[in-house]
Amino acid sequence: MFYWIEAIGALAALITTLGWVPQVVKLARERKADNISLIATGSIAAGVALWAVYGVLIGSWPVIVANVLTLLFVGAIVVMKLRFG
Repeated sequence: MFYWIEAIGALAALITTLGWVPQVVKLARERKADNISLIATGSIAAGVALWAVYGVLIGSWPVIVANVLTLLFVGAIVVMKLRFG
């Protein structure tokens, strides 16, 4: 009965997680991150980490997986900002 709810969450998680891929690729390719805000990106990383913890606490695999993957992407952006920007 609630499988469709998890399916909606999984789809939303997939879309929002993969939305970071073009930014990571662009930064890696151009090696320029001067237009990236470190404070904003760091804040997003902190929020995503908290969402991952929340996902663990409620036992929701779409929330856990999406936010762990998103944290990897956003973490890569923070590293490239520190390195290139």
